[in-house]
Amino acid sequence: MNQWFENKGLKIGEVVFLSPRQAAEAIENGAILVDIREDFEIDMKAFAVEQMLFCANSNLKADFHSLPLDKPLIIADSVGLHSKPAALFLLENGFTDVAVLNGGIADWERDGLPLLSDASQRLSGQCMCQLKPREKKK
Repeated sequence: MNQWFENKGLKIGEVVFLSPRQAAEAIENGAILVDIREDFEIDMKAFAVEQMLFCANSNLKADFHSLPLDKPLIIADSVGLHSKPAALFLLENGFTDVAVLNGGIADWERDGLPLLSDASQRLSGQCMCQLKPREKKK
């Protein structure tokens, strides 16, 4: 398990956690970033990487079959809250090379890694895990 990510990041139990810079390097070397954020979270900020797939966490159990089994996957969300359970789910369902982006897109941005952003889609909320769109979409 996790042969592609062996000796990379920090392994806790069955899950490998990568810093944003380690994840960016892995993506440059062939790993695929799987963004599990919900649509309203993606509208404001998105990872600016070529090797990326979207699979909303709320649909992961129904849609995980669409993810490639033969490629290393890095699971990413907003702050890392949902990534570990998603990675464990994939590992339990036949995926072998799965890692987590530690800190999600928040740490990715903090480290100055490439983002696409749309200020008109800003979110608000008391906690990063409870962010909601400021205005309803028309």
